[in-house]
Amino acid sequence: MAGVLHVQVKSAYEAECAELGGADRIVVVGVDDQSPVPLTMEKIRKATTVHARVMLRLRTDYVTDGGEMTRMQGLAFSYRDAGADGFVFGFLNDLSGIDRRACAELAGDDTWGWTFSRAIDAALDQDRAWEDLAGLPRLDSVMTAGSARQVHFGIDTLITRRAMVPPVIAAGELSPEDIPWLVRGGLRQFYVDQPPITVDSVRAWRRLIDDEVNRVG
Repeated sequence: MAGVLHVQVKSAYEAECAELGGADRIVVVGVDDQSPVPLTMEKIRKATTVHARVMLRLRTDYVTDGGEMTRMQGLAFSYRDAGADGFVFGFLNDLSGIDRRACAELAGDDTWGWTFSRAIDAALDQDRAWEDLAGLPRLDSVMTAGSARQVHFGIDTLITRRAMVPPVIAAGELSPEDIPWLVRGGLRQFYVDQPPITVDSVRAWRRLIDDEVNRVG
């Protein structure tokens, strides 16, 4: 499997840079990594054709309620109308476990795929949390650092979970020095979420990932 590069963007300019630099997918976020205004997605779709997923999140933590759910469902429709290909979200319950009800409600019975966010890294019982992801409708990937901190502290855990279903995306202040270890450990999906997002910076990530994957074979 070739390496898959996901890049976080906040504007049409960054989305263009990500696409020109060789990103396979982008994740569109707003202030504090929460949901952006729908106009941002509209501008991005006019400027790019790269697969775009949008963050559905209205707080800095990972808990939600009924009122927010209604707002996020409305945002999801707006983003889809603007050209979004899917979403990124994840919620925990009051016991810091996966809130399956909230996730299933937001996923609904539509057709788009979605990625579970780094909420997984904030769950208290990690093994139970991964078990609870099973069966969530159309969930096709999970962002995780393998740690409540950044990837550097979770490399061993990421390698252990590399064959999980849904597939793992290494995410959380990823650094170039992490890539060789992760690739050798079997990881093939990587999420870049730190600035600057320029054509050159994304191209450098693209080259690094491809070189390491080709080296390992």
